[in-house]
Amino acid sequence: MKLTENPEIVHWPETHYVFVEKTGPFPKIAPEAWQIAQSVVPLLAENNQITGGMSLYRMSPNVYRAGFALAAEPVKLPPELRYELFAGGTYSKFVLTGPYSDLPAATGRVWEWISKNDITVRPDFAIERYANDPRTTPEDKLLTEILIPTA
Repeated sequence: MKLTENPEIVHWPETHYVFVEKTGPFPKIAPEAWQIAQSVVPLLAENNQITGGMSLYRMSPNVYRAGFALAAEPVKLPPELRYELFAGGTYSKFVLTGPYSDLPAATGRVWEWISKNDITVRPDFAIERYANDPRTTPEDKLLTEILIPTA
């Protein structure tokens, strides 16, 4: 697994975000949320400019949002999706290069690094930003930014 060893501190901007939200164990709810979100992409794209895919998640309780960043506030949002103007903020960014199947292990290592280095975590959503398109990018070249909300 190719994961950056030390994070870069970044500021995530305010983002128009549409998503499917599920609660429960991540291995079960994440695929379910993405299946629904992906199924409505054609409808969403008819009236909105999608600028990227990202998930937001929070632990304790487990909340997972599968969705898309938009260029502007959504127009004619499919009923399966919710909208939020995500505030953004300061994050510690790690980058995983490789298949999405490595995400659970990579995320575990990131949280372990955060804990071992006594990094103060804000009570906000963590982000997984999918930096390239899995339909056109070889699996070993996929880039996923894992962003942890830090103070």
